[in-house]
Amino acid sequence: MRAIRQEIHGPPEVLEEVEVPRPTPGLSEILIAVRASGLNPTDWWNRAVPMSVDMLPAVLGWDVSGVVEAIGTGVTVFKPGDEVFGMLPYPRGVGAHAEYVTAPARAFVHKPAGIDHVQAGALPLAALTAYQALVETADVQPGQRVLIHAAAGGVGHLAVQIARSRGAYVIGTASAAKHDFLLSLGVDEAIDYQTVDVAEAVKDIDVVLDSISMDTAGRARSLAVIRPGGTLVSILPVPIEPEELADITERGIRFERLLVEDDRAGMQAIAELVEAGALHAHIEATFPLAEAAKAHALGETGRTTGKIVLTVGGPS
Repeated sequence: MRAIRQEIHGPPEVLEEVEVPRPTPGLSEILIAVRASGLNPTDWWNRAVPMSVDMLPAVLGWDVSGVVEAIGTGVTVFKPGDEVFGMLPYPRGVGAHAEYVTAPARAFVHKPAGIDHVQAGALPLAALTAYQALVETADVQPGQRVLIHAAAGGVGHLAVQIARSRGAYVIGTASAAKHDFLLSLGVDEAIDYQTVDVAEAVKDIDVVLDSISMDTAGRARSLAVIRPGGTLVSILPVPIEPEELADITERGIRFERLLVEDDRAGMQAIAELVEAGALHAHIEATFPLAEAAKAHALGETGRTTGKIVLTVGGPS
């Protein structure tokens, strides 16, 4: 089968299309013929430097939408020919940027019939991140004020829709050029982070979803707007000093760092939101598998809206 593999860490050019053996499903696994696979920042971060994936050579990719080709012993929830989507176990279960991939059967669900593989392939990692942050961690309730940083990004634009589906009042940050897009998603307020100090523009926030703060100063801007009893959820794997944690606790704020997990129940909830018309991925661009390096280069600009998707084999 064809796969996009890297032998070393580095720029997009280290990605090469190669021929590798097609995998065989093991116990409780399914073999999926990949039709589409989304790109996420973790893909280009892991490509560039050793992070989650430290065993080279590596085939990256966690998002999968495709067709079940074969099932391993013990699998009862799928049969060959079923259209499925889901996320490979993060961070070790990489390998979606290939024609075929094996995965735990119960990390996947049936693809909603109303969307194509490109749309489905864009959703898993980013939508699960948003769902696990806002629903399972913060337990967003109707009427709560939710601030979503980078609200036009891959996780952000899905988080906006999930928060809206929970009945929240949603505030999103993005450059002014993306405000019309945010309004089309249903945000109640759009803030231009380039010209406005968020800490002065909003207050009494119940939940902040933070995908941008890499240090204490960045987190301080979010903490400044959260009411006592509120929650800050960071989806960045960055360290935090005990002194800062103690200060956050003293202020009556809950702080959580989330690492997304593969989750059948979460994927089913996402599928139901899609079927209800409450969740839709915006596709910035698609690239064929062979042009994965170009897709990485576009993603690394940090200026895209929504998701980038690789198309692989068969109809999308």
